[in-house]
Amino acid sequence: MKPYKIIKSNIHHQGLCAARNIKIGEKIIEYVGKKITHKQAENNTKYGYDVTYLFTINKKYLLDGDFKFNTARLINHSCDPNCEVLDTSKTKIWITAMKDIKKGEELSYDYGFGFDSNYKDHKCKCGSKNCVGFIVREGSRWRIKKRTNI
Repeated sequence: MKPYKIIKSNIHHQGLCAARNIKIGEKIIEYVGKKITHKQAENNTKYGYDVTYLFTINKKYLLDGDFKFNTARLINHSCDPNCEVLDTSKTKIWITAMKDIKKGEELSYDYGFGFDSNYKDHKCKCGSKNCVGFIVREGSRWRIKKRTNI
């Protein structure tokens, strides 16, 4: 039995939730797609600013996960995630439980977006108590709290 199932999400359209209890450290789903170069992403309009399915593999390559066969693309961002992204082999990206997850709980991870001039284009609706309202990696959220007095 797969440890996840597709749901209608309160965070953003669709999402994934735990189909059964998941233990900390368990690999849940592999993030799959097409390997492309950073240069290809820069030169192709498909990979514009709104695409959020790109994972950096290394300095040369990205993984484009914007395909229906990549169910992991449905996992939403949260400022209080229960999953993390592991790329231990530099060839496969796994979404892994960073804490015990109860059956029915929505799966989420920190998308790791940087703090830049366009951060307001990516609104966060995760609803966690430490949410700053925008999808920005944990280490940069203090900048938003300081600027917006949240």
